[in-house]
Amino acid sequence: MTQTAPARPLSLPAVLAFAATGLPIGALQLALTVHLPRYFASHMGLSLAVVGTAFALVRAIDIPLDPLLGLMMDRTRSRFGRYRLWALGGPPVVMGALYALMHPPLFMQTSGAVGQAYLVGCLLVMYLGYSAMYLSQLAWATNLAPSYQARSRIFAAIIWLGVLGSVAVLVVPVVMQKLGYSDARGVEAMIWFVIVAAPVTALLMVARTPERIAPDYAHSFALRDYGALLTRPNMLRLIAADLCIQLGPGWMAALYLFYFTTKRGFDAAQANLLLLVYVAAGFAGAPATAWLAARLNKHRALMVCTTSYSLCLMAVPFLPFGQFLSAAPLMLLAGAGFSGFLVLLRALAADIADEIRLETGREWTGLVFALTNATTKLATAAAIFLTFSVLSQVGFDPHEGAANTAYALHGLEIAFLSGPIVFVMLGGLCFVGYKLDQVRHADIRRQLEARDLQHGGAFPEPP
Repeated sequence: MTQTAPARPLSLPAVLAFAATGLPIGALQLALTVHLPRYFASHMGLSLAVVGTAFALVRAIDIPLDPLLGLMMDRTRSRFGRYRLWALGGPPVVMGALYALMHPPLFMQTSGAVGQAYLVGCLLVMYLGYSAMYLSQLAWATNLAPSYQARSRIFAAIIWLGVLGSVAVLVVPVVMQKLGYSDARGVEAMIWFVIVAAPVTALLMVARTPERIAPDYAHSFALRDYGALLTRPNMLRLIAADLCIQLGPGWMAALYLFYFTTKRGFDAAQANLLLLVYVAAGFAGAPATAWLAARLNKHRALMVCTTSYSLCLMAVPFLPFGQFLSAAPLMLLAGAGFSGFLVLLRALAADIADEIRLETGREWTGLVFALTNATTKLATAAAIFLTFSVLSQVGFDPHEGAANTAYALHGLEIAFLSGPIVFVMLGGLCFVGYKLDQVRHADIRRQLEARDLQHGGAFPEPP
């Protein structure tokens, strides 16, 4: 039995229940960009080049699969829902792959090190499960929050809980270090946090959230329709901006621990606490960004965030050497800008998906988010591959206690600062002249809702 009605606004508890899977997703994103590459290089016997190549190879295989996954989600129709099925299917895949990464069988090890093929296989499976969780939540959120301002609110909630997950896994290695455990054990404890949180939060989201299936009006499509999607000006803006803006922080994350410990004079505990400040800034940054977007429009708010983030990074070399209290305010401001990127890029993608659905008569939301997720993955892999390759070229030694030359440390600093500043500013510039503002989106939603009301939108009952 289904009911027909327009999408209804959710209460704050319902929004938080829906956003719950942001907790393990945020935790996993941080672990993958900051701690796991270093863990593989420092504690599992793999070289920087092997780790960088493994991540790049996984992306080369995984990225083309994301649009196919998004397309499959958009075409799924069942009494149980469209995106709900995928939200439940992702966590078991992530759990199994993460466990396999931590506990490789003896026959898969080579000379005391995990083989590159095994690392690539586990990462590929893990990323497929991650994509199912991530894309289903974003596409589902678009239908839950149809209005311009409601979009910013629900994506801010997702990012807010993602920040909570990131903070949780950052606290873990600090606590483990205080208890006398090694850095490797701290990273493994992070992974166990994700393994436990993923299924629990997915079940909470599915149990508490109804799903509206927007009707399709165009009953036939061809492959050229998907190619045409990539030629739309707003999609090109979105993809280019997402690639640049995600590449900047990903570049910074890949070098963060190396730079702050070997060049800026912080010990590992201080560096992790500064990273905690950076990530925890999202608690205030995400809702503040939603407020700013309602007043400036989302694309202008995004340009404010990219500018403030870049200015913060420019100031990092002028910080006192090894002084935590001097560095913390700057990391707080940079972190608030970073959380703003995440909220606004997702909200902008949802608005563009509405524009495309109005013009084509078909649901494209999953595919739109899949394309931006593909660019995010490409940016993350490119950041690890490029930065680790640069460090290898300048002779930087990543091993604990290694004595690096002044040339290697100078190369580390240039690499750490140049990439994030240049790419983040380019990402903001992508939205100069953007026309899909609050007024235009309100008109699009009026037309969509009138058409949906005429044809009927299905709301499967929660199980």
